[in-house]
Amino acid sequence: MVVHQWTDEAMDRLFHALADTTRRDILRRCVGAELSVSRLATAYPMSFAAVQKHVAVLERAGLVAKQRSGREQLVRTDPQAVERARQALDELEALWRRRVDQMSDLLAEDLGPADTNPLEGQDR
Repeated sequence: MVVHQWTDEAMDRLFHALADTTRRDILRRCVGAELSVSRLATAYPMSFAAVQKHVAVLERAGLVAKQRSGREQLVRTDPQAVERARQALDELEALWRRRVDQMSDLLAEDLGPADTNPLEGQDR
């Protein structure tokens, strides 16, 4: 059952966003609470601008949402987006498991019954 149709571009954005350690950490930090970009920036050995860029990548992938609160931008993880990402990975896993099963079936057909001796009837 396909829960969410992913375009190639959306999948590329998702996996690109999840490919970076800092971005995955930002997701974890923002699950339980909204954190400002400036507060997030204090947790990493990089500039504020670099953290802003990481948040922007996560936002383009749909994994976080930003909301203005006064002068601050608050970041929160979108749990539904993370669930859609998990479902996409589950769908990929199911697809590849079916393919492996099909290959196993084809190999089993090519080999024939297990009790057949391939050398039987040949001159030695």
